[in-house]
Amino acid sequence: MTITVGIGALTITDVVNVARHDTPIILDPAALAEVAKTRQHIEELATEPTPVYGVSTGFGALARRHIPQELRTQLQRSLVRSHAAGSGPEVERDVIRALMLLRLSTLMTGRTGVRPVVVETYAALLNAGITPIVYEYGSLGCSGDLAPLAHCALALMGEGDVRLADGTKTPAADALAAAGITPLILAEKEGLALINGTDGMLGMLCLTLADLANLITTADIATAMTLEGLRGTPTVFADDLQQLRPHPGQARCAANIRTLVADSGILAAAHTEFQRNHVQDAYSIRCSPQVTGAVRDTADYATTVANRELAAAIDNPVVTLDGRVVSNGNFHGAPIAYVLDFLAIAVADLASISERRTDRFLDVARNRGLNAFLADDPGVDSGHMIAQYTQAGIVSELKRNAAPASVDSIPSSAMQEDHVSMGWSAGRKLRRSIDGLARVLAIEILTAARAIDLRTTDDTNTPAPGTGAVVARLRETVAGPGTDRYLAPEIAEVVALVMDGSLVAAAKHAVGELH
Repeated sequence: MTITVGIGALTITDVVNVARHDTPIILDPAALAEVAKTRQHIEELATEPTPVYGVSTGFGALARRHIPQELRTQLQRSLVRSHAAGSGPEVERDVIRALMLLRLSTLMTGRTGVRPVVVETYAALLNAGITPIVYEYGSLGCSGDLAPLAHCALALMGEGDVRLADGTKTPAADALAAAGITPLILAEKEGLALINGTDGMLGMLCLTLADLANLITTADIATAMTLEGLRGTPTVFADDLQQLRPHPGQARCAANIRTLVADSGILAAAHTEFQRNHVQDAYSIRCSPQVTGAVRDTADYATTVANRELAAAIDNPVVTLDGRVVSNGNFHGAPIAYVLDFLAIAVADLASISERRTDRFLDVARNRGLNAFLADDPGVDSGHMIAQYTQAGIVSELKRNAAPASVDSIPSSAMQEDHVSMGWSAGRKLRRSIDGLARVLAIEILTAARAIDLRTTDDTNTPAPGTGAVVARLRETVAGPGTDRYLAPEIAEVVALVMDGSLVAAAKHAVGELH
């Protein structure tokens, strides 16, 4: 499989495939012809005495200085070198590759004025698996993700450090030479075009949406398992009740839960006792479609924003279809920053309700007949007591991450760039939140599976086909109830099964498609 970059917008799936699976890319010939045509126009403008921003001037607060032709290569090279000013830990490989693909996509629109050799070199770097080293701090999310993109542009010039496909750190010059890639000598406009985009924050949004598609369905699985493990009632998930409040995400979540607990022997055996003694389940169970459904709807809105951005050509100045070279504000990251922050709120709340469901299993006053902390011998054994502590610590961090980055702004560039989006920061904390959500859901599933096993005492108290399939998949690598044992590796194993989609796949194999 290959992905064509050029005519037509990339999809979120395209971004994920290149970023995480190293899918090769090819450049659309028609788009390359448009790149060449626009470049010819830029070279004509470069010879004119009238200053053109980004072509024959300085940048940002220095835009009023006209740069003579003999200094313009130095101008572009100096721009990239000075802007490659990141600091902190290295950014993950998939985020950098997503950023690179999205910058290449904009360059291929023909609206940036670069030469064809620039896009060809960028594509060669991606296809060779060469990943520039980018650092955590350096982008304010306005004028684009400047420092992260500059570190990538620096590698195109054969400068700075990169990592090879196997993760080896090496000087960019050596990596390019080994791959047969000639370092770029930048011409007018090209340095600016390479660094002026919202590609980092958009890349993180695309990766997050792919992860959430799996994690939201996983949350429905966790809810169904908890409902069964606590011998609750599925009646509240009836379709007609959901239609009284017609949010689409809510209906989809309730439908998943109904499917997953259908034909549950555990719930059937507990029905009469529930009606007599409990009447209602707690909010964390009863209202799960309302919460998880709202997360679905939030992700759907974020997908709309991502798709609009994937169809965009972001640069400043931009070369319009009629040949004008025009300064603009399309590099401002507000549209992406807002949804990154919105998702961080939704992710924190989804983790929070998962932790509350887990906690109910551990308290004898609320777990409907199970041992304290699901321990084999309470007092001698602690069961899942501290697993819930781990959840609580993660959820607390996710709540802190839910504080929006996009409401902050620190002026830069001598007050020329006096309002910035902080979208890169919003994306960075959201990536950490996604990791945390996966871990919280994994602990709920591990705990619920233990409870289901403890309920499965005879042929009538059997789990539903859907939930039972998930428990069975867990039991392939994680042992069932027993005396206390080293718990961290078991949590790590379930986290891996959550993250790679194995548990969703197991449920689907048993019950068919899930939303």
